[in-house]
Amino acid sequence: MDIFEHLVRAGGAARTAQLRGAGYSRRDIRRLTELGATQPRRGVFLAPGGDRDLAAAIHHNGRLTCASAAARYGLWLRDPPTRLHLACNHGHGDGFIRHRTLRFEGHPELPLAAVEDVALHALGCLEPPSSTAIATSAIRLYGVPLELLRAELHGDRSGPVRRALQELDLRAESIVEVDAQHLFRSNGIGFEAQVLLPGIGRVDFLLAGFLIVEIDGFAFHSKRADMLKDRQRNNASTVNGYAVLRYMPEHIWFNPEQVLAEIRAVLAARAGSAG
Repeated sequence: MDIFEHLVRAGGAARTAQLRGAGYSRRDIRRLTELGATQPRRGVFLAPGGDRDLAAAIHHNGRLTCASAAARYGLWLRDPPTRLHLACNHGHGDGFIRHRTLRFEGHPELPLAAVEDVALHALGCLEPPSSTAIATSAIRLYGVPLELLRAELHGDRSGPVRRALQELDLRAESIVEVDAQHLFRSNGIGFEAQVLLPGIGRVDFLLAGFLIVEIDGFAFHSKRADMLKDRQRNNASTVNGYAVLRYMPEHIWFNPEQVLAEIRAVLAARAGSAG
């Protein structure tokens, strides 16, 4: 493979040592600038339009981690970070959020921290639900053991870590369910998650033993069979005495006050009728 093409496929940024390790000669490497690559610093090559975050990681001799690495692993993160998160074993450089501890072997080709470190850094750096969403998806998508995360953070008594570990709930099956859990917890609404109800099936949340709250994904009702199944579930819920509220992700993310008001209204109505 041509060295310039290799540079592009590597994310558009690489060190001389990486290129040498890939089998390219010093002569090949010297040709990179002729082919259009730039050198932001000695020993670092950047392709035109290359990934600036990767280039910054290489420039600072670090690895992308926490919120800056989440999307590259497909971990759950709704809002991209406003500042770069880098794991560095040195104290040089500024303009980024520094994570000093790397416990696991990083990505073999790119300047990315291991997914285990990404989750650990998120738990110690971000507030829930961002931290818990990244950690939950690392567990679900990559099989990172929950006990490993807890053991590595056992001695950390910081506020973000305590809050994140308290909220970490593996029953969440998507980022919006993590966010819904956080919304309920932070507003004093008790819930059961992923509850199997006889004659109805599994529901996302059950509140006060009678109120079903479902979070419909983006692909919901994409097929007529899904619509029919949904109608049957709703009817079965009503026949069995349950109330049902359904929300899209946009409700949880952009109009949580409406969600809380409607839930509280239904709970209050049932409490009033019981009294």
